[in-house]
Amino acid sequence: MDVTVIGGVAGFLTSMAVIPQMIKTWKTRHARDLSLWQQIIIIAGLALWLAYGLLLGDLPLILSNSFTLFCYILLLTMKIIYDRGDKQRIDG
Repeated sequence: MDVTVIGGVAGFLTSMAVIPQMIKTWKTRHARDLSLWQQIIIIAGLALWLAYGLLLGDLPLILSNSFTLFCYILLLTMKIIYDRGDKQRIDG
């Protein structure tokens, strides 16, 4: 099996891992159980993997990390918005 295919399949699977959490968070409109710091750290790591892939010109790294970075930024955005809404419901 070609090494690029292995990288592509690995990138696809790890990129898809965030989808169930995104869907659950979107449907429930609750993100209080998600760690803010975990989101921030993984976004930083993904940004570095993306930079590494760009420097190497490695398409599987570029595509998978671009998609996953986008998903985690959306998840972080939902965390911030939904946590704010939860706090307002509790305080209000």
